[in-house]
Amino acid sequence: MSKNVLLIIPTLNEFGNIQKIYKKIKKNNSGIKILFIDDNSEDGSQETIIGLKKKNKNINYFFRPKKLGIGSAHKYGIAFAKKKNFKYVCTMDCDGTHDPKHINRMIKLIRNNDLVITNRFLNNNSLKDWDIKRKIITKLRFYLVWLLLGSKLDGSGGFRMYDLSKIKIEDILDSKDDNYNFFWQSAYLLEKKGYKIAEIPINLPNRV
Repeated sequence: MSKNVLLIIPTLNEFGNIQKIYKKIKKNNSGIKILFIDDNSEDGSQETIIGLKKKNKNINYFFRPKKLGIGSAHKYGIAFAKKKNFKYVCTMDCDGTHDPKHINRMIKLIRNNDLVITNRFLNNNSLKDWDIKRKIITKLRFYLVWLLLGSKLDGSGGFRMYDLSKIKIEDILDSKDDNYNFFWQSAYLLEKKGYKIAEIPINLPNRV
């Protein structure tokens, strides 16, 4: 089933992380297609990605001319996946916080859902490695969305999987933000449009 999945990984100066995340992906989902979207990294990230592509035909990349925002990178990747007729698209960060081992569970859950997202608030101490400031900002955003919009989804995370055969591409792109707000906005809009959304609990280490 992983042949029907495109894994999207935005990068920005992730030289030290790209090889690490690739090895984890290869261990858990060796046949999955990967699209790196890089926003003009200056640390050798692009050269590393090019080197990986030479070794693995399942890797593609798109290098953008400047930093255009993590949300816009996800939008580009999702639109690319739709154009190339992928049924499923998975998105994740490259900074070490998202563990590819969860992808197989997402693949199982997406069969009966439209969207699968990860939730950092279903496990106790899931953010134990984070500094106090980042914990406060993340939890405050979660509770504000809950109180003001009535959504208990942990929608601000970028580790998720879409079924593009069920979700209309325009419904995902309804979120106009091109940065981090894209995540909670898109999750909230899809929830309100009646799409079936599943969540899985994860622990998130501090980003590298």
